[in-house]
Amino acid sequence: MAMTPSNMMPLGTVAPDFNLPDTVSETHMSLQAIKGKKGTLVAFICNHCPFVIHINPEFSNMAKEYQEKGIGFVAISSNDAENYPQDGPHLMKQTAEENNYTFPYLYDENQTIAMAYDAACTPDFYLFDAQLKLVYRGQLDDSRPGNGLPVNGKDIRDAVNALLENKSIDPNQKPSIGCNIKWLAP
Repeated sequence: MAMTPSNMMPLGTVAPDFNLPDTVSETHMSLQAIKGKKGTLVAFICNHCPFVIHINPEFSNMAKEYQEKGIGFVAISSNDAENYPQDGPHLMKQTAEENNYTFPYLYDENQTIAMAYDAACTPDFYLFDAQLKLVYRGQLDDSRPGNGLPVNGKDIRDAVNALLENKSIDPNQKPSIGCNIKWLAP
């Protein structure tokens, strides 16, 4: 199990646009269609990573809670599905259904969106404000598979709550840790 940290895109960066296939609805979805009235959370995940599997229940619950408050949610998988078939689009839909995702689960086949976001690991989280400027990037919380800490989403919840309450978000943010994105061979 590789432990790769987030690259920590600079705060204030405008969210790179995308238009990718949603494996659940089988339509293309753009950032503009997904963005929330008050903010948007973009997560890079995959199906098989133990770090993602570990946080999936909390991530799914968090989405349900905050979507009702005006936060858009989207998950993107950018893994090389040829060499990692367990991360292929046909299994992404199954993963979304098993985890009760209430948000699109998009497939970034050529990895251009992962590169635009400077994503490094799964899970990798990016929270943008209503103007799509980055206000938080990093970990869900301190829990990791096997460390015994509860998965509670504290870091992202604190950031989202501050955003919703128009309070400043602590710029001292911890990188996410997870499996490296499975890049296509050059």
